[in-house]
Amino acid sequence: MTDINKILEIKPNNIKPSQGKVLISEPFTNDYYFKRSVVLLAEHNEEGSYGMVFNKPLFINLNELIKDFPKIDAPLYLGGPVKTDSLFYIHKFPEILNSIKINDELYWGGDIDNVKEYIAISKFNSDNVRFFVGYAGWSPKQLNEELKENSWVVTRTKTDILLNEPPTNIWNKIVLDLGTDYAHWVNFPTNPSMN
Repeated sequence: MTDINKILEIKPNNIKPSQGKVLISEPFTNDYYFKRSVVLLAEHNEEGSYGMVFNKPLFINLNELIKDFPKIDAPLYLGGPVKTDSLFYIHKFPEILNSIKINDELYWGGDIDNVKEYIAISKFNSDNVRFFVGYAGWSPKQLNEELKENSWVVTRTKTDILLNEPPTNIWNKIVLDLGTDYAHWVNFPTNPSMN
């Protein structure tokens, strides 16, 4: 194998996907939704997988899109290509009714009236909630096939990186945390044909 092929080789890290883990897209993915994306898996089982893309801001405030929603200074993110006509949210509040635990710190969804109450009393802010339009989903075994093709690397990451790092830095930050086998990814051009 030539040196350039060795550099461009995508190496699997053999971490299995599961709820609460993060998917990092390989650097050459050219898909609109998944190019250099970071996806938090909210669920992964024999029925399929779903999660949210954490680093695709829409540069629009939630209240600009949903006029009758309580006022909150919260950016909106493109969570993925599925159900882009629906609002989803991940937060840090286990007491939100009907929310689903993702990991020790984060929860998916829950009762929208509860969410509105938390907004009204200023409990929700950009440090503890993310709102998304759409989500990323995979049918049974589809994600496993994409992992075999080295389209993704699975890892664990700290919640504060997902919630506090600027969206444009998240992919680079997590890739660098993966170690030397992956660190060179951040230097690849986002569009190799322009190089």
